[in-house]
Amino acid sequence: MAVADARAMHPSLTLAEADLLAEAALLASIADWCRRFTPLAAIDPPDGVMLDVTGASHLFGGEAAMLDEVERRLAAQGFAVRVALAPGPALARALVRFSPVRCAPAESSPEDIANIAAHLPIAALGLAEAARTLARAGLRHVGDFLSRPRAPFAARFGPDINARVDALLCRAREPISPRFEAPNYMAERRFATGLARLEDIEATLAALSRELCALLERHGVGARRLAAAFYRVDGAVRHIEAGTSRPLRDPALMGSLLRERLAVLDGDGLDTGYGFDTLRLGAMEVERCDPPQTTLGPACDSSGVASVGGEAPDLADLIDRLGARLGLRRVLRLYPQDAHIPEFAVAALPAAYAPTGPSSRRSCEPEGSRSGSRWTASLQARKSIGESLAPLRPLRLFERPEPIDAVALTPDGPPLRFRWRRALHDVAAYEGPERIAPPWWRVAGEARTRDYFCAEDREGRRFWLFCEGLGEREGAPPRWFMHGLF
Repeated sequence: MAVADARAMHPSLTLAEADLLAEAALLASIADWCRRFTPLAAIDPPDGVMLDVTGASHLFGGEAAMLDEVERRLAAQGFAVRVALAPGPALARALVRFSPVRCAPAESSPEDIANIAAHLPIAALGLAEAARTLARAGLRHVGDFLSRPRAPFAARFGPDINARVDALLCRAREPISPRFEAPNYMAERRFATGLARLEDIEATLAALSRELCALLERHGVGARRLAAAFYRVDGAVRHIEAGTSRPLRDPALMGSLLRERLAVLDGDGLDTGYGFDTLRLGAMEVERCDPPQTTLGPACDSSGVASVGGEAPDLADLIDRLGARLGLRRVLRLYPQDAHIPEFAVAALPAAYAPTGPSSRRSCEPEGSRSGSRWTASLQARKSIGESLAPLRPLRLFERPEPIDAVALTPDGPPLRFRWRRALHDVAAYEGPERIAPPWWRVAGEARTRDYFCAEDREGRRFWLFCEGLGEREGAPPRWFMHGLF
């Protein structure tokens, strides 16, 4: 009502500006707290939270006991709350706002649900304009609508009104959008008093890890992303997540990852307050996990090639521990790509998410050349390929080739001397050229042919140079660049 009308009725009325953003944030935190009852918790604007408690009420002593616990715990936090339970979201929303009925059991018959819905006001349908029009026509309750043919209402208000009625009668199930995805597999512990010591929290997480791994093993899968939720006595909720580089179902490794995350969050990040009375550990993402390999090395086929998934256990554990501390997407590895231009021959990708396809296969022999955006860790020696030798690539590759001034006897010949970073180098020996042509689909002028030379100066320093352009054949004078160092 208007402020003047309200103060005419209550002169001592106190007013405060509404903070919609703060109210939305508070409602989101309440929905997050309600996940202690079910993982499927959604916001029901403007002032409600919707929970899908299918199969969860028995954990709290039944439906009535669960409703009492929700009311009691929220009241202890200072909230005025009404709760209702129904077989469908629309009916639950209507009961909690418009009816004294608190619980419509899941086993209610269609006739029972219709009797409950019949006493609800038309506003329970959630159609404001239609509700006002129907009220002017003398239809005050949903029962007045149910006793009449539907076709005239659909012609007057559209098919949405019949869909709302079917949802209210639980004939059509409305979807809800949970704030957080539900875990594929989950284990949890509840305590009568809160856990405040970090040692107790870690011990509980270790026990939950064992339960979760046993569950994953029964289904033949492993966890790729773990999420732990800590529900504090006063209503605050804390979350931690940890990803893995391969499907994991080892309780010791799982507990180690969670301890790494707790070590990062300990102090201000994981404020225990009065303690946590519920701890939950879930596997948010899972993959098929075959029995572990018992041989010493990675499995190779007849061609000596192993897939990226066959990581050495120590390396995979290191990746997981670094990922728990820094974030999995910050732990990078250089993967070869299907490109012959040196600066595009590799890509720095998260080590935990190995790419698939031919470009991600690697040999069980010593690794070959791999260049990165800043430098390359290539330790490849020359290998015989038929009658020729594979060209030697440098240990370090610059992010961008650096222009140099070079002197050569012929336009397409090797350099005799060059100036790089204001220092003059006389070439004592060279090898090359190794010609790399631009991709055929590139427009002429955008990229030019490169002739690479491995050059050694009189002090014994070796450089990887290239001459870009074939002179008149590519329509521009050749230019020299420094691309890498040995």
